[in-house]
Parts: sequence; structure tokens; C-alpha cells
Amino acid sequence: MIGLIQRVSHAQVAVDGISIAEIHQGILALIAVQKHDSTASTEKLLDRILNYRIFPDNEGKMNHSLHDTRGQLLLVPQFTLAADTKKGTRPSFSSAATPAHGQTLFDHIVGYAKDVFPEVHAGEFGADMKVSLTNDGPVTFWLEV
Repeated sequence: MIGLIQRVSHAQVAVDGISIAEIHQGILALIAVQKHDSTASTEKLLDRILNYRIFPDNEGKMNHSLHDTRGQLLLVPQFTLAADTKKGTRPSFSSAATPAHGQTLFDHIVGYAKDVFPEVHAGEFGADMKVSLTNDGPVTFWLEV
């Protein structure tokens, strides 16, 4: 499972011109499900996202997590992160989960997140989404489990 997390001061997801999710100060997490992933993978990734220390303390060092700051979380499905781009000029998606498996695990990570964290919003699996954000820093990390 892959999570590309970005510390944001604002992020929004729109489908067909309508905003379906929006956060302020928090983490935008683009989520890719791979073939071998399971519900355990989703829970491990979410725990890392919530506890990854990417927010500054009083001295400006990245010592605080989303839990510490009580920010917001926006989860967005992004299967293209699972692409193999090592050779050629066209990505291969052979390691990505099937759409059915991907949706099942994305729905699981969203449900699990809502059970353990107060401010969770999500994009729509399989939709043509328009994602806008203001990356704070910029701060971006690639997490894999």
C-alpha cells in the first residue's frame, strides 16, 4: 500500500464541478492499493499517516503528528501511484490492485480512519476528481507498507 502525504493548509476534491470534500490545516493523503495489500496493510498505513511527525513544534522542527495538531485528514484514491515507471515512456499498472479490490480496501481505510480519528474526509473511488491543494512547506512524503 502506498500513501503520498502532503501537509496542507487547504485541500479540496470536486467531482462534476461539485465539492465533495474539503479540509483546512492537515494532511492530504493520496492512497494507492496494490495487488498484495490487505485490510491489515490499510490499517498500518493509516496509523503511520496519523502518527507521522510532519508538523512543526515551537522550534520549527517536524516533531508533531496529525494526532498532536488535531488537524484534518483528506484521503483520496490514486491508483496511478502504483505504476511501474522504471523503463519506457508508458506506465505499467501490473502491480496495482483490481478496481474491486482497490475499492474494498480504500473503503476500509476510510472507515477505519473515521473510527479512530475525528476529522476525516474522502474523495470518491473511481471518479474523475479535481484535487486542489495548498501544500504547506512544501512538505510531501512517500509512505509504503
